[in-house]
Amino acid sequence: MLKSEIRKQALKSRLSLSDEEYKTLNNELLKQFIALDFDRVKTIHVFLPITEKKEPNTFLLIEWLTQNHPEIKIIVPKADFDMVIMTNHEYLGIDDLQKNLYDILEPQRGNVYEGAVDMVLIPLLAFDKKGYRVGYGKGFYDRFLESLNAQKIGLSLSSAGNKIDDVNEYDIRLDFCITPTEIIKF
Repeated sequence: MLKSEIRKQALKSRLSLSDEEYKTLNNELLKQFIALDFDRVKTIHVFLPITEKKEPNTFLLIEWLTQNHPEIKIIVPKADFDMVIMTNHEYLGIDDLQKNLYDILEPQRGNVYEGAVDMVLIPLLAFDKKGYRVGYGKGFYDRFLESLNAQKIGLSLSSAGNKIDDVNEYDIRLDFCITPTEIIKF
């Protein structure tokens, strides 16, 4: 199946979740997330959810990390849509976030972070059994990940889908994908 078709189906499916289903899936996703090994993680990049699109609620993960691993530096992205690149910024809390023109929460005062990143939590609409993902189609994360030597972990509220037929040389494969029922290693 082509990414454009997968994208439409996955978004439609996610938007059809009731508020209760969405909440339950996010709580189950958190249970899987806390099973990861954080011993060697000093810095983690966490995407901020677009809740209107029912993306995984990463604020639950951030809260858990803050309480259970305060030594881990949490960084969050800020997108430059003209250059189609992302920068990392220190996470200073929810009060430092503001929606951009595309309704994506972004840090306002957090310092730019240019150090090493050990783990990246990646948004996706769908993924396949080989570890390839379908995002919104702009390529922000593929560009961001190409120069990083970090664990690449997708977060999904659903299980792996059909094979993605139009994977290309620029698509970066995930190392893992966390779903509400399992952690899949690729």
